[in-house]
Amino acid sequence: MSQPQFKQMRRAYGFDEVAIVPGGHHTINPELVELSFKLNHLDFALPFVAAAMDGVVDVRLAVEFSQHGGLAVLNLEGVQTRYGDPAPVLAEIAAAPKSAVTALMQKVYSAPIKPELIGERIRQIKAAGGISAVSATPTNTKKFAPIARDAGVDVFVVQSTVTSARHISRSEKGLIFDELVRNMRETPVIVGNTVTFAATKELMETGIAAVLVGVGPGAACTSREVLGIGVPQVTATIDAAAARDTYYRESGRYVPVITDGGITNGGAMCKAFAAGADAVMLGSILAATEEAPGRGHHWGMATPHGELPRGTRVKVAIDTTLRQTLFGPTSRTDGRENLVGALRTAMGTCGARTIRDFQKTEMVIAPAIKTEGKSYQIEQS
Repeated sequence: MSQPQFKQMRRAYGFDEVAIVPGGHHTINPELVELSFKLNHLDFALPFVAAAMDGVVDVRLAVEFSQHGGLAVLNLEGVQTRYGDPAPVLAEIAAAPKSAVTALMQKVYSAPIKPELIGERIRQIKAAGGISAVSATPTNTKKFAPIARDAGVDVFVVQSTVTSARHISRSEKGLIFDELVRNMRETPVIVGNTVTFAATKELMETGIAAVLVGVGPGAACTSREVLGIGVPQVTATIDAAAARDTYYRESGRYVPVITDGGITNGGAMCKAFAAGADAVMLGSILAATEEAPGRGHHWGMATPHGELPRGTRVKVAIDTTLRQTLFGPTSRTDGRENLVGALRTAMGTCGARTIRDFQKTEMVIAPAIKTEGKSYQIEQS
């Protein structure tokens, strides 16, 4: 009797299970490495993207993040476009007891989105000298994208838990990404989120400018618990980067991969780049800064869902500033400040002058990387 064929599974790895192998043929002084990130015609000094979450990005933070050299994304379906003055709403969410906060957010986010506020927020960011990036879900993209384009938005992001180039729905004509790219003219379109080679490559073939990678690793996301879906970030990034490199060989067009979620410290950030990322999207680590609008709290875009919330409000506490998080100086030993210094040092240690060089660095499976020889740290934590 022949043996039945069962579903086969492969091992996938997250940040805590791998390590970067240092010291190849040479090392480089950290100040000599190049960190720039290019998105179509836009050049950024830092390969960092601030997540489109209401506790992370408002007009003020978007402007300041731009001034530091990064890109911050404003959520078009959050409090910034539902309320003319979102400050009292954010304060109410921050003050709510844990047992009542999800119900409160479901109520808060049931207020209608005001289309006029979309253009107003974009113009506020640009008037203050910032690069304006906004995010919408696929459901609202066809309605909001023209408004954002006409207001002069610099980058448009289409974002949902999982996005594919071929979505089947009851709609006679759903969201078609190559049409969206053409309609946005010169405005780069970023799309996410994906975790597989096939979905990533197919999205790149539509003409989009970059892909967000990650399903469920964010500090405030509960999609993995509620839906059981996701792929650990190192494996997801490696697979997406393979799609990028394959597509580049076939087309000559390079589409950056942005690892989104699970980056809580400098070590995880560096591993994302070594796994193949061109940039990283940061959420909870920025929510802890004085400049963030969440008042020391962080929640995901799917948290206020009216029927099936897939997120929770997490308390991150305000214990740093945006400048310190990005550039230091710091006396912390947990890797949550001076991300630029951490990336420069890791790249220099591995002899990588550019992010593209760093992507070629060897990595090893190392489940003991955080515990080996650390008994005193573990006992005292």
